[in-house]
Amino acid sequence: MAQMKEYFKIAFRNLKTRSLRSWLTIFGIVIGVFLIVSLLSLSQGVQSTIDEQLNALGGEMIIVMPGDESNPFMGMMMGGDKLEREDVEAIKRSRGVEQVLTMSYRSSVMRYREESKTVFIAGIPWKTGMDILQRFQGWSLNQGRWPILGRREVVIGQQVVNEIFKDEVKINTEAIIKGRKFEIVGILDSLGSKSDDSFIYMDMDLFQDITGEKKGSAQVAMVKIEEGASEDKVAEAIKENLAKTRKRKVGTDVADFAVITSSKISGITGDIMGIIEFAIAIFAGIAILVGAIGIMNTMFTSVRERTREIGIMKAIGAKNSAVLTIFLVEAGIIGLGGGIGGMILGIAFAKTIELYGQVHPLFYFSASVTPGLIIFSVAFSFFVGSLAGFFPARRAAKLKPVEALRRFE
Repeated sequence: MAQMKEYFKIAFRNLKTRSLRSWLTIFGIVIGVFLIVSLLSLSQGVQSTIDEQLNALGGEMIIVMPGDESNPFMGMMMGGDKLEREDVEAIKRSRGVEQVLTMSYRSSVMRYREESKTVFIAGIPWKTGMDILQRFQGWSLNQGRWPILGRREVVIGQQVVNEIFKDEVKINTEAIIKGRKFEIVGILDSLGSKSDDSFIYMDMDLFQDITGEKKGSAQVAMVKIEEGASEDKVAEAIKENLAKTRKRKVGTDVADFAVITSSKISGITGDIMGIIEFAIAIFAGIAILVGAIGIMNTMFTSVRERTREIGIMKAIGAKNSAVLTIFLVEAGIIGLGGGIGGMILGIAFAKTIELYGQVHPLFYFSASVTPGLIIFSVAFSFFVGSLAGFFPARRAAKLKPVEALRRFE
């Protein structure tokens, strides 16, 4: 133990003597570890957020929307086709379906006091949908009450309160949407995403009245399945009924609606995040490889510069293993320093993005910095440093004392 302590002292002294070169070499490792810690923690945070959103559906919900099933959200974003009344009825008739909640949305100008802003308004059938929204999607009120059917009343998301308008939007005040007056009677607790928190929610009949959307139609249908029913079997039943309905309407059963289960959404996002993490690993690996080459180059240079010192050490009795260990420790310290620096910068960057994400982006998410990721990044950087220093250390250990001393006579 005392001997190893002495080796560390020698290694630190040598690094301090060549401080500029040491710091430049450490910086190469810092970049690679920084990429690993920051990007992987952010990608894991995004995945965790998506999983939480899916769990909010209770694992018993199926989403039906316009678009191709291979890219289900494109149709939702682009608009276009809608679920007609016959389509919604077909979904309700499907075996295993307990309840169907339809929703439509579009952008509109809202005037609040003296200010006008473009907002998203969404129509939801309060009478039939409130149970699903509260029990399975976690909707709750932060202030106020739920709208009363038949009245022009709306509830708003958290982002509408403070972010969209200059003046704070309060309950029991009026807003003008599409030239009609609405009373704001409730403010929702956060729904988990910035986009959802930026909506104005009203009863579906009011929405269709002010937008002119056809009665009974919808852009999205969320299906609550019966307890104990198979999610996949219910999804197949919905597809069959939708195909039959479409064939009666237009003479073809070509699918133009995506029927998406929560497990399928989780699989899609998992595949996407897996590709992202693989790309991150490639870039981080390249950066660490460059850093390792830098360590190797630095250590070879150090061996050449310290040839006489090595000769003196061996002349007074230092063994090959001692010289090898000193140089390995020195290289390991460079790698460890880069790992610690990269870890600190990576965590700081990830947490900064997390804080920024609480205000600006579309989704709330956290940077998932786990102890395992921290331990791995530090241990891996130390291993890379030691491995990169092995060949220079072996060359130093094999130097013969007479030749080393003669070289600098």
